[in-house]
Amino acid sequence: MKHIKLITLTLLALTIIAACSSTPSATPQATQIPVVIADDTTIAEGRVEPVQYAEIAFNTSGIVSEILVKEGQVVEKGRPLIRLGNGSDTNYATAQLELASAQKAWDDLQNSRNADFAQAVITLKNAQEASEEAYQYLIYLKTDKQIPQNEIQRVLRNTPFGYQYESRKTKGFKGPAPQDWIIEAENDLALKKAELEKAQLTYDRLKDGPDAEQLPLLEARLNAAKAGVEAFAVVAPFDGMVAELTAKMGSSINAGETAVTISDFSSWIIKTRDVTEIDVVKLKESQPVIVKFDAIPGKEFKGNVLSIGENFSENQGDVVYEVTILLADTDPAIRWGMTAVVTFR
Repeated sequence: MKHIKLITLTLLALTIIAACSSTPSATPQATQIPVVIADDTTIAEGRVEPVQYAEIAFNTSGIVSEILVKEGQVVEKGRPLIRLGNGSDTNYATAQLELASAQKAWDDLQNSRNADFAQAVITLKNAQEASEEAYQYLIYLKTDKQIPQNEIQRVLRNTPFGYQYESRKTKGFKGPAPQDWIIEAENDLALKKAELEKAQLTYDRLKDGPDAEQLPLLEARLNAAKAGVEAFAVVAPFDGMVAELTAKMGSSINAGETAVTISDFSSWIIKTRDVTEIDVVKLKESQPVIVKFDAIPGKEFKGNVLSIGENFSENQGDVVYEVTILLADTDPAIRWGMTAVVTFR
């Protein structure tokens, strides 16, 4: 029993000691861990391009005989830019000879027809030339900044009948065409086109006369001959600016070789080629973006996703897609080829 009591007392003492030692002297403060929010923003790099451009090449080889534009010049769709061919160019001479031969065969057929159809052919040809002349004159008024003009001044004089404007003085100068000249030229072009349509209808009505079977063949030959000669010239495919002239006057150029580059600088696009497969699924067309240029620090530009490439490429082991951005803002400092950083919002 004494042994049992000793054990009991010992256990009681240990319990009291443990209770005393468990009383806290000071409560430590818990450390606050900051919440980290994952950044889900997609950022890509790209380069600036004009909204539209074309590297124009000839379909045939030859010697550059005429350069009708210069770098930086604004041109309208259809305007001739460069021509090939001279007296020593056998290909050009052959094309010209075929055109003359096809035109003669066509003319001979027309001469064998009755007077009404012959007159219809003449009227159609004149209407075509008048319409083309009106079109070229309108282009001239819109693009040439040194158009000769006269300034009329009226002089007020004291006459027996009182003050009257009696004489005029004319002063010549050069400058942009007045707006009323351009409006008059546009109206004249519309009239010439209407006359051309009328002449074409008359021609179409009368053309199925004698030798109707030969007509389509000669017409096809003549059109092919015209196309053969036109291959020695390139024209502007759209309204824009001459960005680069590769062709040099008097030098030879090969078929398929770029002769001139036409660009539409009215707006800009940015093409990015480093958007990964993980990020591309987050994007959609028309999505707003913020664009910054390395060359224009401290300034942001707004834009929108224009298109997302369907095909992929590989960049350092990553699968990436081309995303095209259309800039909503512009700046005179923006240049073709500048590096841009795009943040997709």
